Amino acid sequence: MTDLETRTAGRPGAPGPPGALRRAAPALLGYAAVRALGLLALVLWSAARDKSAYTLLTARWDSLWYTRVAELGYGYEVRLPNGDVHSNLAFFPLLPWLERLGAAVSPLSYADAGFVVSLLASLAAAWGIFAVADHVYGRRAGGCAVLLWAVLPVGVVQSMAYSESLFTALAAWSLYAVLTGRWVTAGILASLAGLTRPVGLAVTAAVWVAAVVAFGRDRNGRDEPDGPDGPDGPDGRPDVRDRARRVLGMLLAPLGAAGYVLWVGHRTGKGPLGYLDVQAGWRNGFDGGAAFARFVAAKFTSFPAALAGIGLVAGVALLVWLYVVCVRQRQPLPLLVYTGIVTVLALCASSYFGSKPRLLLPAFPLLLPLALGLARLRTSRSAPVVCAVAAASAVYGAFWLNGSGPP
Repeated sequence: MTDLETRTAGRPGAPGPPGALRRAAPALLGYAAVRALGLLALVLWSAARDKSAYTLLTARWDSLWYTRVAELGYGYEVRLPNGDVHSNLAFFPLLPWLERLGAAVSPLSYADAGFVVSLLASLAAAWGIFAVADHVYGRRAGGCAVLLWAVLPVGVVQSMAYSESLFTALAAWSLYAVLTGRWVTAGILASLAGLTRPVGLAVTAAVWVAAVVAFGRDRNGRDEPDGPDGPDGPDGRPDVRDRARRVLGMLLAPLGAAGYVLWVGHRTGKGPLGYLDVQAGWRNGFDGGAAFARFVAAKFTSFPAALAGIGLVAGVALLVWLYVVCVRQRQPLPLLVYTGIVTVLALCASSYFGSKPRLLLPAFPLLLPLALGLARLRTSRSAPVVCAVAAASAVYGAFWLNGSGPP
């Protein structure tokens, strides 16, 4: 048996939705309290600067691009004086579709619908993070993981009309479906994640790797715990139907991202890789981290900026260390694959360096080692730590969003 199977073999099957919600309720209430504190700080800070907190959350930066897609469809672009072309084809369609749906069935505007979608999606993401962490490490670690995700310095993005919360919700529940053997569900959610952000390929990769490893175990004749889709066959081998569902999940997983990318290529007349040309218009691409390295190195040319450079180096070192700890703690392979791809794509993008912290929001498995450590503390010790960090996060989020904010 694998290390994951050893940890979970003795646990009861996953509870139904009512039971699962009751199990997650304390974590979700804690999450809601942290986010409410963050929004309160934002409202007070914005009022002191004569700004609208709601406008910051729903009608700036990427939020505007999403609402334009919902209202006008694709085809809108901005030509900059330097020749760059910012096309709304860079933005994947699921969030605008949901905004359009919300506006169609209610009196909400597109921006209002985007805000509601993000609020609901953030709760779904928190629940998904709890489900994954609870399945792997237990209920207390699950609750701590949710709180840590809530108190991230850029956690205010979770409440913005952005796609991070929606993507994280789909990714977390797809990973949970993989871990519990629900292959078709995992494939459908991975496909929807692929319709939400380009990094959806990380979810697809996790589904594929898990399925390939499972087929390898089948071929080697290794026993697996019975999954929710059905017991093993009478000879002890995995049921043929389970294998078929696994294949179907693999086929479904890439359809969302592949479908949109191919459509963009057709729309632009530039073939299957046309989406890369759209991203190039935003001066965004993958260069292995070279541009980011130059950006960090430039910080060391003067003393005040050098402090920021030291902070960036420390932040990257922390991410690497957390991932190494995840590997050493033998997190399930799908989580390691997913987290690795999300982290690499976030750090190695060639533009918009200020966006990297929010691009790392979906990499929630990096928080599991910290959640385990926090879970081992007594509540009398862990609660003050979480409260202090939550307060600091709320203040920083209000300051950040009223300043440079997420580009």
